[in-house]
Amino acid sequence: MSIKNKIMGAFLILIVVSIISSLLVSFNIKNISNNTDNLAEKDFAGITVLLEADRDSYQSNLALSQIMNLKDNQQIEKLITKGVEDNLSQIRQRFDKFKGFLKDELSSKSKELDDFDKYYNLTKSNTQTLIKLVKDGKIDDAKTFYFSTYSKDYESMRDIIDFFSDETYKIVEKNKIEVESLISSSLNTFVIITILTILITLFFSYAISKTFNSSIKKLQNGLLEFFNFLNKETKSASLLDTSSKDEIAQISEVINKNIIKTENLIVQDNLLIEDVKAVVSAVNDGKFSKRIEKSTENQNLEELKNIFNEMLESTKNSVAKDINELLKVLDNFAKLDFKERIQDNGKVAVGINNLVETITQMLVENKSNGLTLRESSDILLANVDKLNISSNEAAASLEETAAALEEVTSNIRNNTQNIAQMAKLSSEVTTSANLGEKLANETTVAMDEINNQVHLINDSISVIDQIAFQTNILSLNAAVEAATAGEAGKGFAVVAQEVRNLASRSAEAAKEIKAIVENATSKANQGKEIATNMIDGYKELNQNISQTINLISDIEMSSKEQLAGIEQINDAVTQLDRQTQQNAAVANQTNDVAAITDEIAKLIVSSADEKEFIGKHEVKAKKINSNKESFTTTKKSSSKIVEKNEVSKKDTKVVSAKTNSDEWESF
Repeated sequence: MSIKNKIMGAFLILIVVSIISSLLVSFNIKNISNNTDNLAEKDFAGITVLLEADRDSYQSNLALSQIMNLKDNQQIEKLITKGVEDNLSQIRQRFDKFKGFLKDELSSKSKELDDFDKYYNLTKSNTQTLIKLVKDGKIDDAKTFYFSTYSKDYESMRDIIDFFSDETYKIVEKNKIEVESLISSSLNTFVIITILTILITLFFSYAISKTFNSSIKKLQNGLLEFFNFLNKETKSASLLDTSSKDEIAQISEVINKNIIKTENLIVQDNLLIEDVKAVVSAVNDGKFSKRIEKSTENQNLEELKNIFNEMLESTKNSVAKDINELLKVLDNFAKLDFKERIQDNGKVAVGINNLVETITQMLVENKSNGLTLRESSDILLANVDKLNISSNEAAASLEETAAALEEVTSNIRNNTQNIAQMAKLSSEVTTSANLGEKLANETTVAMDEINNQVHLINDSISVIDQIAFQTNILSLNAAVEAATAGEAGKGFAVVAQEVRNLASRSAEAAKEIKAIVENATSKANQGKEIATNMIDGYKELNQNISQTINLISDIEMSSKEQLAGIEQINDAVTQLDRQTQQNAAVANQTNDVAAITDEIAKLIVSSADEKEFIGKHEVKAKKINSNKESFTTTKKSSSKIVEKNEVSKKDTKVVSAKTNSDEWESF
């Protein structure tokens, strides 16, 4: 018998037992539901209406007692309608409803039901009699009738209501006991059926598992023997036991077929793997010409064999037939010998040959550049020396100019103080006319001196302008030499550019100073003219005292403006002096860079000479254009030296600002 049929039979038995248990439990639950409905819809409802009827009887009796003690007719009427008649009517309605709920259970209590109807009718009749006596004002008769007749019938009616209440509680208790009995019976039935179901399930589970385990054990043993064969622990594979007629036996038959097929595949795979080992050994020796020849029915290994052969062919075409030749050439490269070539068509071999050609060309170019750089660095060092000399001369000239400007500033400051003194003494000008004329003459002389100093400043500015121009030319020449030097001259090119920038700023500063000096010259000439006018005016001083005071005020203002202008010139010259000193520092730094460049050039040539390559001894330096214009600085005569208390007079030619501006803009 198959495992499937055994399992299905066991489950069918369990299903039948479950259906029987479910039917029994459902029957008991239905009975419990019916009893519960009776308790909720009939028994408890009957008790509720009886209790309400008893309450209504009590309220009717209480209302009767109250109307016998009241004097207000309206209140009496209200109590009769709401308290007596309505409650009495509700007693009848509620008792009829009670009979409708429990008529079947109280069929044996017909006498008590009739007694209730009897006493209810008597109570109702007695109530109407009491109401009539109260309305007629016969209160004493009503009270006598109430205690002698009404109370007896009323109490009898209430006793019957209490009787039926007790009977209803008995019915509720009876139904309660029946429900509890059904619940207990259902629980016992459920427990018994559950235990029976568990026992049946355990029995079938044990029987099926025993059968299943036996078949699985046979399958397991057969598979373990097959796996031993796969793991090369045994030389041949054993077939599985198929003596049982269940599904496991069918699986074993399928596995046996595959064991036979797998055994054949493993033999073919082993032969193929041995062939692969031989090919891999050849590849380890650096030879890519051998291929895998064996075949197998294993599609994955067959595909791997084809891919491996394709990989060998691709490697041969991409690298070379023999790696040893490549290693030999690369070993020579490590020894800095780039003369040998590889005789192979592989891409790597061709690439290495191309790389050698590129390296050879690079080495030739490096040596040529090194030789060129070595020759250029000598020229660069010479030009840097010239640049140092020019920067130092420019610094010396600026120091002389600064000294001259300091002297001019001192003179103008003294003039400003004198003019202030003149303004103070203007109030006494009537008594000091001669002194004023003398001071005016001194003012004219001072203005002449200012004019002479301004001419000297113009001369110094022209010298600064020429020095900045020549510095710019030298920096341009140095930048050209750095560009010729190539990669090694980049650092020096930066320095040369910085020198050119400083020279440009020096020229701009000189241009600004010249404009300020021209303005100062104009102011000095104006001051001189005013002083002359003052001398002429002193002759008519007594008549024109107010005009003289105004003129002195104008002179004082002009002197302050001249002082401010000269101080600005002094600041500009000081800044120009700092820039010139920076130029000198940059020139010194450029000299260091030139020396380093010369060392680098020698190292490049030495490094190239250490390597072996084709054309090594035929390399020459690139030709350098030696016809470039040579710039030299012209030393200024010592007449520019300014003494502390005396400024040498010198005729200078004023160079137009437009010409210099055009020259600088051309750079």
